[in-house]
Amino acid sequence: MPLASDQQTHIPGTADLDNPLYYLENFETVVRWVRHYHNDLLTADEIGHIDNLLTLDQPARALLARMVMRTGELFRVEKLRYPELGAPVSEATNTLLNAGWINDTPELPLADLFRLFTLGELRPALADRITAAGLQTGASKAVLKETLLPLHPDPAPVELWLPGVSSQVIQLQNMALFDRLRLMFFGNLRQSWSDFVLVELGRQQYEQVPLSAESRAFDERDDVDRYLVMHHCRERLDQGEAPETVWQDIPTANENAWLESRRGRLLFELGKLAERGGNTELALKAYRLSGHRESRLRQLRLLERLKQHHEAWKIAQAATDEPRFGAEERGLERILTRLAKKLGEALPQQSERPQLTAFTLELDNPDGHSVEWAAMQHLSEPDTPVAYVENILINGLFGLLCWPALFEPLPGAFFHPFHTGPVDLYQEDFVERRQALFDDCLGTLASDNYKTRIRDTWQEKQGIASPFVIWPILSEELLEMALTCIPAQHLERMFRRLLGNLREHRSGFPDLIRFRPDHNDPNRRYEMIEVKGPGDRLQDHQTRWLEFCVDHGIPVSVCYVRWTDR
Repeated sequence: MPLASDQQTHIPGTADLDNPLYYLENFETVVRWVRHYHNDLLTADEIGHIDNLLTLDQPARALLARMVMRTGELFRVEKLRYPELGAPVSEATNTLLNAGWINDTPELPLADLFRLFTLGELRPALADRITAAGLQTGASKAVLKETLLPLHPDPAPVELWLPGVSSQVIQLQNMALFDRLRLMFFGNLRQSWSDFVLVELGRQQYEQVPLSAESRAFDERDDVDRYLVMHHCRERLDQGEAPETVWQDIPTANENAWLESRRGRLLFELGKLAERGGNTELALKAYRLSGHRESRLRQLRLLERLKQHHEAWKIAQAATDEPRFGAEERGLERILTRLAKKLGEALPQQSERPQLTAFTLELDNPDGHSVEWAAMQHLSEPDTPVAYVENILINGLFGLLCWPALFEPLPGAFFHPFHTGPVDLYQEDFVERRQALFDDCLGTLASDNYKTRIRDTWQEKQGIASPFVIWPILSEELLEMALTCIPAQHLERMFRRLLGNLREHRSGFPDLIRFRPDHNDPNRRYEMIEVKGPGDRLQDHQTRWLEFCVDHGIPVSVCYVRWTDR
């Protein structure tokens, strides 16, 4: 059963790479952790398999870990060369075979043989099939595969496919269990066993957040099952399976907001594939059920294309009362304007927008640099340096100042040692759950305390993964120039807008920042500049940031670059 809520848990540290069996230590860390702290989400059969695994001798456990961490479930025994096992691979495979962890007589589709065997091994063994298909014996592996696969769709044992080839193929059993364990440990199937190795190699550092009994990705087995079903549905779509067949297996809605957001993304992707394939009825159904932030605009555009203008008008009007995000608000304005003209309705009232300051540069570019780089080089002077920062600087300052709030160990935010940020970062109640913490962080902007906090965090947390801080670019020199030139009031206004919608507002910042440390007006000691090259135009999320800055007295402009005709 899970721990009592007031108990803190401890995950053992990553293994020492000097230990040749480091991977086995990491593997068993996950297995033992889930077995101990998530046993209420496991069936008796799954617990029995785990206990059986942990009683195997070390060579067998190590070989099993190696296979689980590799791609696929099929392996040639003679290719499994792991001297650190301390015993012949054949002994370890026999142990795993007797314990039911591998199958030594699997039936393979022909496609798997092309993956496991070389062309030199396949040609003589498949000679009769190659001749019967009318192919030259010297045909390439790709040609052989493309031609023979449709002619031989049924799986068969290796010895029937490749008579005379001395090779044993084994198949790993119970891979679904290991996927389930990995999912319950990481809370996703994106992360893998290699996350341990990255830490061991020093290539990645993570904030060490205290974990408690509530630090679990899942509290119900049904939620684990739903996640796995949706993951496999997405894999099937990615592999080219028809949206119509995948649609049948997508779970119905439930009350878990996190899983519903994943379901919304799955439905959105299925809808796009159905639309591309011409099944507009299925596409509209998927968009309608999806809560993905872009699904409603996609639905409206498809309705427009199908000339279902009255239905589109009704949906668009209802959506204006509660737009899902800023880009949808602008998109709805455009759609309603087009529909009003077609339906003879009154044109929607356009919101007033501030005037943006713009200027044009005509530049040489003999070295083929980007427009941003060329503009930065041209505008930069010794007393007014320019940095190419885009979304990195303001996000980085925010991440440094608000580090305590972002990494507060609230229930459901962190549940293993490899998080780059809180799991609930983009959930609707993220800020609300930490409101007092964010208020405390932003409260330091009322004095120079914020500079000390940002500098201290930059020093103390250097290199630790954060969803907002890009360490290689946020140098100490850039940091100090920003703290010198950007007024605290401007930072607070931008940070509060960020907190209004972290997913959407973390992008769209201007490309460049020009510092004027000696300017008499403290509000004019810097300027953010969005750069656009020939034929490029402002995107909606960029325009919204620029207009926000103008409305709040934050100096911004747009630079249009033209290349000289040489």
